[in-house]
Amino acid sequence: MSFENLNELREWLSEASPDTLFADGFEDAIMGVAVQGGKHNPVVVYDRARCIEILMSRDEMSEDEAEEFFCFNTEGAWVGDYTPVWLSRVGDGERGVKA
Repeated sequence: MSFENLNELREWLSEASPDTLFADGFEDAIMGVAVQGGKHNPVVVYDRARCIEILMSRDEMSEDEAEEFFCFNTEGAWVGDYTPVWLSRVGDGERGVKA
């Protein structure tokens, strides 16, 4: 599956998995969807660093404030099997982990 834009992703999810949750205000940080082995519920995947950037820009928070807010109010919130996933990238911007 491949999506050209957020609307296509939302449309697909509304049919495939209407219970899938989105994090309000972090649309620009969406990377795609993921499914864990043995589970059939797709979850939305967000770029964690981009979420912090959004908080800093949109809400005029310092990096420390944004990190604390995000950890407590967003990343730490479990709302069931359809809770989004927060991806932290590894490496220096290239794919994969450097040994």
